[in-house]
Amino acid sequence: MLVLGIESSCDETGIALYCTRRGLLAHALHTQMAMHAEYGGVVPELASRDHIRRLVPLTQSCLKDAGADFADIDAVAYTQGPGLGGALLAGASYANALAFALDKPVLPLHHLEGHLLSPLLTDEGVDFPFVALLVSGGHTQFMAVHGVGDYVLLGETVDDAAGEAFDKTAKLLGLPYPGGAKLSELAELGTPDAYRFPRPMLHSGDLNMSFSGLKTAVLTAVEKARAEHGGSLPESVRNDICRAFQDAVADVLAAKAAAALRQTGLRTLVVAGGVGANRQLRQRLCALTIGKEAVQTFFPPPALCTDNGAMMAFAGAMRLRHGVQAAAPAGAFTVRPRWPLAQLSP
Repeated sequence: MLVLGIESSCDETGIALYCTRRGLLAHALHTQMAMHAEYGGVVPELASRDHIRRLVPLTQSCLKDAGADFADIDAVAYTQGPGLGGALLAGASYANALAFALDKPVLPLHHLEGHLLSPLLTDEGVDFPFVALLVSGGHTQFMAVHGVGDYVLLGETVDDAAGEAFDKTAKLLGLPYPGGAKLSELAELGTPDAYRFPRPMLHSGDLNMSFSGLKTAVLTAVEKARAEHGGSLPESVRNDICRAFQDAVADVLAAKAAAALRQTGLRTLVVAGGVGANRQLRQRLCALTIGKEAVQTFFPPPALCTDNGAMMAFAGAMRLRHGVQAAAPAGAFTVRPRWPLAQLSP
């Protein structure tokens, strides 16, 4: 079965073709990063319009790369939510129109389920059940995953997501949008323990997290440093602050991941989402042990950490393969900008 995957939840247009026999055949991605950088953040109307421009040519590119034709598609999977309403509508309307024209069925999918299952796309060593850490610009959650469509929320951030905190902190430091990746790059140049920021909710006794307080700590450090340096922020100081911030986030996520594994009795951790590409976080999570027991930690390739069509095509194929969801005829559709992942569970 050949599944076309469509992702348009925010500021990246992703298209992919996944074959249940041959695996991922092709995927194409267009990021709107440069367009939104001028405004310092995502502009929903611009995002929606850009998705409309990109969907058809990206689909044609994938079909060409895969040596396939529209008639070869067996089902169309698309992101129904969560995300920006207009951006979701662009993808959903295109998916349903295309499926209707081809007389093919459609599968409306949850964006976070795509991220959650993405490590299975390239690593056959991942087996159910496992603990999943979804860590992105909009979500930071721990889930117990017992199978496709069977997810239990263990804990989540009570305010900013980790990726959101990275971007907001980068903005405080004067880094261009989106600054999270640049902050991580500069953190590699910083001196460990030159600054020490709080680890919010590290000892809360549950699996919830908080990252908004870190921004306040960074702001205080930046203001103090500028006062000491005549209003400027030396590069070395900026890099040290980046390092301290990244250390704090990594410490919290690693500690909570260990607690989630102990609580569930599981020893497999799957990490997905854009922040999962962070090198220091990967190192910390790969080094986890529970007592004397080693933890198996899996990540998608960095190219598949951000939003992409490959994860949606794969999630659709997995739902069909496991009989969790049947593809439906194209027709009337809705989008779900707010949609808790736990609602997918039986």
